[in-house]
Amino acid sequence: MQNQPEETGGRPQDSRYPIYFRALICFAASGTLLSSVNWSAQLSKGALLQLAMAALLLAYIPVAHHIARRSIPENAAKIRRWLAFTDALLIGMAMAMANFSLLPSLLFVTMVQFNALTQGGGRSWFEHNTAMLIGMGAGYLLHRPTLVVNADLNISAASLIGVFTYFCCYAFYTHKQISRLKADNQQLHREQRIANLASYKLSRYLPKRLWRAVTTGKEKEIVTERKLLTVFFSDIKDFSQLTEEMEAETLTRLLNSYLTEMSRIVAHYGGTIDKFIGDAVMVVFGDDQSKGPKSDALRCVAMALAMRKRVREMMQEWYDQGISHPLQIRMGINTGYCTVGVFGTADHQTYTVMGTHVNLAARLESAADPGEVLISHETWAMIKQTVMCRDKGHVTVKGFSTPVKVYSVTDLRKNLGGQQSYLEEHAPGFAMHLDLDKVRNYDKEKVLQALQKAQARLKSKVII
Repeated sequence: MQNQPEETGGRPQDSRYPIYFRALICFAASGTLLSSVNWSAQLSKGALLQLAMAALLLAYIPVAHHIARRSIPENAAKIRRWLAFTDALLIGMAMAMANFSLLPSLLFVTMVQFNALTQGGGRSWFEHNTAMLIGMGAGYLLHRPTLVVNADLNISAASLIGVFTYFCCYAFYTHKQISRLKADNQQLHREQRIANLASYKLSRYLPKRLWRAVTTGKEKEIVTERKLLTVFFSDIKDFSQLTEEMEAETLTRLLNSYLTEMSRIVAHYGGTIDKFIGDAVMVVFGDDQSKGPKSDALRCVAMALAMRKRVREMMQEWYDQGISHPLQIRMGINTGYCTVGVFGTADHQTYTVMGTHVNLAARLESAADPGEVLISHETWAMIKQTVMCRDKGHVTVKGFSTPVKVYSVTDLRKNLGGQQSYLEEHAPGFAMHLDLDKVRNYDKEKVLQALQKAQARLKSKVII
């Protein structure tokens, strides 16, 4: 009746357990049959049948073990079910051969129910009980038992010893299985934590859409397609010259700080970093969780303004750290239909965006002045109601036969005029940036005093 899988929780199960349990059941049934034989009198036909049945049960143990061991993996489950069916069948026959002695019969029926429900549930319960009833019928036809309540102490003792040993062994086995399951569960939790950490690390190297597809097993859904996207490029002006003037350690710290801040701003505005190319950053809007072309373009321009503002703040921070070389970034933005998908070979692939409009965004970034955000006419048409831009006419860019109409982004309209919240001025010996959105209420008086003190000193100073 041991219809058990060979693996539990991903680990191989001890193959000795099924033969042990089957042997205990068969020994218990054989002991019951032998105890019911009247050895003091001449062996009758019924007694010979009982002895033959006991011998059959004992011979069945190695035969069943051999069949289970020799079964191929594809048929292993079916073989285990048939062996369990045969177990119940033989026990039913043994009960009939033992003249349906009350206590042994109750114990064997209990064993059948216990094994069926613990090993296979409802289906196994039906199969095992069907086999047991068939066995009872076959034993009844062969032996014609006397249907008398038998309370013989020897018969009861033999079955009790066998069944008691069986349940003790099964309890030990169950305890061992529970311990193994606990160990497997702990191992699974450890592997899950490692997998979650690896997934988090992977998310830093892949675009969000590709990362979700890979981690959910849906990478086949990533197909090459055409999409209306807004593409952003930026780089640091004269970065090559900066690498020659600064120490490698200082440059690395500066670049990592810069890219970290830019990445944070990209994430805040919902963009997707396509790649870093040295100091250059390529960001795409509209590929992952697009909110519409106009919203994508507006978020991209707002991100560019936030980057420009943050870089100006970082310039002062770098200056305080001893980096006197001013860093200024150039930015270019374009909107148009691009090809997005997986490109590469069977050995190495990358998820990226390609097309003429991607090239134009890169060319606009190269044509921009330091600190300028240069956008194409397509992008301007989508954000002109919200963003103040200055028409810069047409510029000639590499790779395009005709001049391209461009605009320089000034600021969001809500930040201009009386509602302007950010003020910045630079002159030799003077630098100021004031972000009203970040000034805390309890610092307001301190800021005003600092400005008044600076004004008074500047007025009293005689400058030659």
